[in-house]
Formats: sequence, C-alpha cells, structure tokens
Amino acid sequence: MADRHNRDIDRPLAPLPEPLPVTTVDSHAHLEIITDTAPDSPEIGEILVQAKSVGVDRVVQVGYSAEQSQWCVDAAEYWNDTVLAAVALHPNEAPVVKDLQHDLAIIAKLAEHPRVRAIGETGLDYFRTPPELRGVQQESFKWHIELAKRTNKALVIHDRDSHEDILSILLEVGAPEKTVFHCFSGDVAMAKICIDRGYILSFAGTVTFKNAPQLREAVKLVPIEQLLVETDSPFLTPSPHRGKLNTPAQIAAIIRAVAQEREEDLAEVATAIGANAERIFGSFSA
Repeated sequence: MADRHNRDIDRPLAPLPEPLPVTTVDSHAHLEIITDTAPDSPEIGEILVQAKSVGVDRVVQVGYSAEQSQWCVDAAEYWNDTVLAAVALHPNEAPVVKDLQHDLAIIAKLAEHPRVRAIGETGLDYFRTPPELRGVQQESFKWHIELAKRTNKALVIHDRDSHEDILSILLEVGAPEKTVFHCFSGDVAMAKICIDRGYILSFAGTVTFKNAPQLREAVKLVPIEQLLVETDSPFLTPSPHRGKLNTPAQIAAIIRAVAQEREEDLAEVATAIGANAERIFGSFSA
C-alpha cells in the first residue's frame, strides 16, 4: 500500500468550504496520510478543528493495513467524541504482505475494540492487482465479510474495476446487515442493484468531477436512508480544488453538491447523512 498512499507533503490543503447549516459526518478518511503524524498529534487536532468549523464534527478513520489499523484504533481512543475506527487489510495489501494469516489475526483482534465500528476497507481492486493474485484478494475479502458478520459490525467495501465479482461474492457468502460501498464508482444499473439489496452507497468528491456524470445520476436514485458521503481524504478532493490535499472539512462541499443534484434541502440532507452514519457505525460519544 505504500505506493497508493504516498502523497506530496508540499501540496497545500484545499481551502475551507462554506460551512454547513447543521453538523454531519465524514464516513471515510485517512487522517494519518494528511499529516504523517501520530494519532494524538496537534496536527490531527487541527484537521479536526477545521472540519468542525464548517459543520463536520465526526469522522470515521478507516484502516488498510495491520499497522495502520492500529493507528486508527489509537486515534479513535484519543479523539473519543469525534473519531471512530474501521480496521482491515486493503485488497491491494492482502496479496503482498509477508504473512497474511499473521496480519489477519491482528485485524481480528483489533476488531474487538469498542471504538472499532466497521471492518474495512476490504473488497477487490482489479486495477492494481494482476489476475494471478486476485484469488488471494477474493479470499481475504470473504474473510473480512465473515469477520464483519461475526462481530456485528459494518462492512466497508473498496471496489475498483471489480463490480461483478464484488456483487457475486456478497451473494455467495451473504452480505452483513450493514454493507457500505465506499467511494461508490458504479453506474446507474449497479446503483439499482445495490439499492435493491439494501446496501449503503457512499459518495466522495468524485461526484463533483466533470468526467463522472454517471455518479451524479446514481446519487439521485439512492433513498436517503441508504446514503453516506465521504472524503477518502487526502485523496479525491472535490472540484474546483482537485490537486490540493483533501480533508474532512470538504464534506461540506460534497454534501452541497449532492443536495443540489438531488434537488433537496441542504440542511435536511446533511442531517440525514449524519443520522445514517450514527445508525451504521454507532454513537461517536459512546
């Protein structure tokens, strides 16, 4: 995962967007990549303060490796009214770690922590993984699905160039009650399948990109109770600030775009998304 998560530390943060009229949640962020600091660092605190200043007062910090998942748990412990954790091996990580079973055992142990509310991000990524390694990736995905069901926690899915196999595996082994498609990247047809199956669709800054009209069509279809938003920060900064570092504060810009596409009241959408996040991940203060 080193290549995927390298970032240019000289890139400036995207400017703060206009504040929301109510508070809401960033359902998927990687705070440690924004700052490259410890989970209790002042830099993390400043990122959270900036987000709160525009109405984003809760963040789900998402795992992608054994070591970084521990970072997620530590952050959720320290920022215990603001941050919850998800833990997992990213699908690109699973085929290349030195000892897969060792790392999965770490994830299983971390999943027992009360501040861990989701298993993710797991899934499939056929963009970066060659065909000969995809079997390992698929088995890791199935393992994470079973862990989510066993712990009664949400499943957070990474899906890149693998829509059909993701949907097939979820049918094969049975999806957890709370299944979230992180950074939904499918078209309208896939959105309809996910909606019918009761999955949660989470939209990132990509919904604002000029080359993503299918996402804007899909976001209009999602019942409000099956909708989340996320930054996936520091990646996928919404337009017009692509190229700058994304932070949880940009949820304000993404929700504004989503509400506009859905032709719904901004405060109502932000409130509903916050309520959805608390239903899926639980209370941030508990």
